[in-house]
Amino acid sequence: MKTKLIIFTAVLGAILWSCSRVPITGRRQMKLLPDAKLIQLSNQEYTKFLNANTLVPSTDSNTIMVKKVGNKIAMEIQKYLVAQKQAKRLNGYKWEFNLVQSNTVNAWCMPGGKVVVYTGLLPITKDEKGLAVVMGHEIAHAIANHGNERMSQQMAIQMGGTALAVAMEQQPGQTAEIFNQAYGVGSGLGALAYSRKHETEADKLGLCFMAMAGYDPNSAVGFWERMAKAGGGATIQLLSTHPSDANRIKDIKEYMPKAMKFYKKPQ
Repeated sequence: MKTKLIIFTAVLGAILWSCSRVPITGRRQMKLLPDAKLIQLSNQEYTKFLNANTLVPSTDSNTIMVKKVGNKIAMEIQKYLVAQKQAKRLNGYKWEFNLVQSNTVNAWCMPGGKVVVYTGLLPITKDEKGLAVVMGHEIAHAIANHGNERMSQQMAIQMGGTALAVAMEQQPGQTAEIFNQAYGVGSGLGALAYSRKHETEADKLGLCFMAMAGYDPNSAVGFWERMAKAGGGATIQLLSTHPSDANRIKDIKEYMPKAMKFYKKPQ
């Protein structure tokens, strides 16, 4: 009985210690996996992905645009989190933005700021503002630790709550698979697709992040309307678990006054 009490106290302490609040929305969350280990795994899987796929050259105008938009958003997020005394969320981050040649309509961001945009997305984003909508949204997933929440749940189901460090060493293949599913890497999101709660929160944060970077968040309405018209194809991963088009656009419009408070209109 004494041993059980000690274990319960330790687990409860770990859960309480892991509780934090998502920036801007203030939602309380539990992230049970250590950020440092997730970033280590992120660096490994990001390198594997880049080696297995065709990168658009850094001199290409579209790649230049992806890096420009990404760096502007990342810089403003850092300023905001420092001002809010939440800079520790970016511990271990080394931002990297790449454009990958693929018809898939998708983008994602791993812990540590490792971002990929697929060329199949560009006809829908059309310009920097549209790209900022998507990149702000995907970066928001990472900043809000949504993948940590989802991966914690799945590891508890599939691996009996095995510690991440142990899982990485003893079951590297299964751990990598869970990680890539959690962050939407590759062609299928599988069982770990973000919940609607996470998607809605990422929409809100993404609007604020793009606004901080000087991109009018009202552009998000037009982007998601274009996505709705392009929907139905099997390769449009961004639509796979998101709220319905009508609900998303309604929610975005309702949240717009809050996002506009962060808007830094270009000089």
